[in-house]
Amino acid sequence: MPRYEFRIPRLFVDSGLRSGAAVPLTREQANYLLNVLRLQSGDEVLVFNGRDGEWRATLAGSRRQATLTIATNARPQPQPHDLHLLFAPLKHARQDYLVQKAVEMGASCLQPVLTRHTQVARVNIERMRANVVEAAQQCGVLAVPDVGNPVGLEAATADENRLLVFCDEDAEVKDPVAALGQAKKKLTASTGLAVLVGPEGGFAEEERAVLLARQGVVRIALGPRILRADTAAVAALALVQAVLGDWGGD
Repeated sequence: MPRYEFRIPRLFVDSGLRSGAAVPLTREQANYLLNVLRLQSGDEVLVFNGRDGEWRATLAGSRRQATLTIATNARPQPQPHDLHLLFAPLKHARQDYLVQKAVEMGASCLQPVLTRHTQVARVNIERMRANVVEAAQQCGVLAVPDVGNPVGLEAATADENRLLVFCDEDAEVKDPVAALGQAKKKLTASTGLAVLVGPEGGFAEEERAVLLARQGVVRIALGPRILRADTAAVAALALVQAVLGDWGGD
């Protein structure tokens, strides 16, 4: 895969991308490029839409009517890794961090899950999506994760064809890499993955019982210390990507 180009600004757009196309910018996008970054007409911008790869484009116009003219393809669209992050909603700053890091770690879907001890009942989905786009722009990601509406634990874990990595604070502390390595032997090319991280208050006993009775579940502990929910999500995604995901190059 071609190297990321971090010296050229990157922008997410919703338009289709092809050579010669003119992509109109929103006022917010134009303000960001022209006033915040101080770009000039004729400067180069990298654009992506999560579908058509990354393209080089040229900026033209003013803040009120700015456009990008698409030139050449810089990177093809990669095949997204089928990795869902299921997490209990958190308060604003913690959830912003979790969402941003999940994008960087290669999650393909972010799914808020309402559990017995979830401390936040209302989820700002638009804020989550904005954080997803911002993180993708900054870290070079082309496959922009989906953001799901909040659902209950049973609905979130209903697909038993998807391997569920259940991060349980009550699990016996053993080697999580070894546990995931055993699960890897059962995976096929079409097996999806899901990582489940609970709320700050932990899982209720009845929730834990339901999860452990599910087919296709790997229960792991994240070490001898209790991690905050946002830290636990990043640690779990790192483990899963290293053993089962695309960090190994498979």
